[in-house]
Amino acid sequence: MSTETKQKLETYYGLPAEVKFCRRCVISNQRPSSVVEFKHNIKSKKPTIHIDNEGVCDACRNADIKQQIDWEKREEELIQLLDKYRRNDGHYDCLVPGSGGKDSALQAHILKYKYDMNPLTVTWPPILYTEYGYQNWKNWIDVGGFDNVKFTRNGRVMKLLTKLSIENLFHPFQTFILGQKNIGAKIAAKFDIPLVFYGENEAEYGNPIADNFSSIRDKSYHSFKNLDEIYLGGISIKELREKYEIKLADLMTFLPITEDELKGKEIEVHYLGYYLKWTPQESYYYAVENTGFKARPFRTQGTYSKYNSIDDKIDDLHYFTTYTKFGIGRATYDAAQEIRNKHLTREDGVALVKKFDGEFPDKYFNEIMEYLEMDPEYFHELTDKFRSPHLWGKDEKGEGKLRHNVAGTGLDD
Repeated sequence: MSTETKQKLETYYGLPAEVKFCRRCVISNQRPSSVVEFKHNIKSKKPTIHIDNEGVCDACRNADIKQQIDWEKREEELIQLLDKYRRNDGHYDCLVPGSGGKDSALQAHILKYKYDMNPLTVTWPPILYTEYGYQNWKNWIDVGGFDNVKFTRNGRVMKLLTKLSIENLFHPFQTFILGQKNIGAKIAAKFDIPLVFYGENEAEYGNPIADNFSSIRDKSYHSFKNLDEIYLGGISIKELREKYEIKLADLMTFLPITEDELKGKEIEVHYLGYYLKWTPQESYYYAVENTGFKARPFRTQGTYSKYNSIDDKIDDLHYFTTYTKFGIGRATYDAAQEIRNKHLTREDGVALVKKFDGEFPDKYFNEIMEYLEMDPEYFHELTDKFRSPHLWGKDEKGEGKLRHNVAGTGLDD
């Protein structure tokens, strides 16, 4: 393809027009720096992962930095923080949001049994539980031994917002992610719990490296001032209330905590991965041993793994939509982090991405469509609509194919 033709191809979502792949891992510069999209564009000063002049992405550079960190000193910092807030009167002194997956299982267990904290766990449940995901959640509570608040939100509104997220953003997971990210501070405020712990910072996977220089998550990430600036499913709160006749009271559950609700509350939201070296595979082994976590009984469609993000039936569909919008599927995400953690070579990662990325997740697809009351053909039409022309073309059969892929076998490679 000529340079002139390339320049004419439209780009969606604020993505870079030229596709570049990290020379260390398998990620491309099309990866959004945040998994949450509030409108049709990606809201970020740096909308996608940065690949430097040497061809290395920020996530790989962050992995280099992790090798130089004095983790004993970081643990001392954690102990000082916990000593400040640890209680002996039976009251909760920290909160861990999670589903009972490998990461939240490790977080809660290590805080309680190694550092003598009294965590309350809180769950924003999946849209459609998998059987094994639900059992892992129960094991987290029963085997691990934790109190848990399961926040079951308005199902009708959840279903509508999820459907709108697909139609307007092609993002079936947005509503779940928003709840998962926001629930910690909201429940902490209700129970007067001063510390909230999430796992790893997104800088592990591609957000700007500077985001990982502190353990504290900025309050603007989980609170808001102006309701008019908030969009759900690509639609303003005003339109949701007027067009879909949803009461504000039914939407507040899905929104971050208000700054008024935070007034007078001493709540700090930290990333535990700042203090303890975070390795997803090690989290898996820890969860298996200590909370009865079990991997999926079969390979996850779209990738080669069995233990990442397996509690929600819609999870697999979410990664298919990231492949559609950004050319980055679940195998790319999995292989990239395993290469950075030296569990795979780049050559192996490229082969896995070539084999599994973009595989259509048909196992739960019809059940999801039925639940959302969406015509499966309509979903496939949306798939074509949300393919950015600079990423996608058509092969000799008229089927969509990436112009560039990490194996160098795309239409324009």
